[in-house]
Amino acid sequence: NIPVHECSKRGIPVFNTPGANANAVKELVLAGLILGSRGVIPGIEYVKSLKSDDKDFNELIEKEKKRFKGQEIAGKTLGVVGLGAIGSLVAEMGLMLGMRVLGHDPKISIDAAWKLSSRVEKKESIEALFAESDYVSLHLPVLDSTRGVINSKALEAFRHGACLLNFARHELVDQEAIIQNLLSGRLKHYVTDFPTPTLLDVKGTIAIPHLGASTIEAEENCAKMAVSQISDYLENGNIVNGVNFPNMTLPRRGAGRIAVANINVPKILGKVLAILSERNMNVVEMINKSRGELAYNLIDVETPVTKDIINSIMDLDDVLMVRSI
Repeated sequence: NIPVHECSKRGIPVFNTPGANANAVKELVLAGLILGSRGVIPGIEYVKSLKSDDKDFNELIEKEKKRFKGQEIAGKTLGVVGLGAIGSLVAEMGLMLGMRVLGHDPKISIDAAWKLSSRVEKKESIEALFAESDYVSLHLPVLDSTRGVINSKALEAFRHGACLLNFARHELVDQEAIIQNLLSGRLKHYVTDFPTPTLLDVKGTIAIPHLGASTIEAEENCAKMAVSQISDYLENGNIVNGVNFPNMTLPRRGAGRIAVANINVPKILGKVLAILSERNMNVVEMINKSRGELAYNLIDVETPVTKDIINSIMDLDDVLMVRSI
């Protein structure tokens, strides 16, 4: 919904709120595990098919309930692919439910690794995780490296009768491969929060209308996080959970602060510091980071920043935005 590229050209940071809806998604994954394990949905559909005035209503229910027998998830193996804010909560939930939990995330952050229970068994590849899992839950971002990662070849490693849960993004899976593996029985269920027309009539599909973050609490958490991040940026120039610019936080020192966004080319910072030096501005603290084609700088100085300094920095080639904070 946001033209990120256009914002970047103007030096405007774009933020998101990762983790604000993590608990909401985790709880829906739990529902997905239950729906993929027990005959809840076909059982409900059967009860709805009965007539309310049937004299043998209760007898029919008792007689037919064996058709909807399922299995318990305690003691089964849950594989979690992607161990970020949501995936780590799902892994912890699996342990609390009495499941053996496997995890795979080659790009897990140090902070996420510290938070993860030592009882989550690390798997070096997706295929190794698939081969031992009764249930697999996906929690990956959509990148060039992850788009279509669940394809025919990957699904060959699945245990026969396993259940795949996708509460991340539909682009992660090859729809045709999912259909073929549902029809063959290799996949017992595909539980997804991202329905597509091609999957609606395929037996074994449990489609949910993108309800992962649809809770009052998740919406409030996102709003609070957004306000906090934007306030910090406006008041201090800090970037937390940036989408286009690098994340950067610098405790305030000195009488003034300058924030500079620029194209990531050599010598920009040197030219900025030269302007400050020419005006006898002493730098107290500074930080500089880049992210792809963009760079961002926070510079604390001993004396207040004048409009002349801001204009001089803005006149430099490849500078996108300058603020005095």
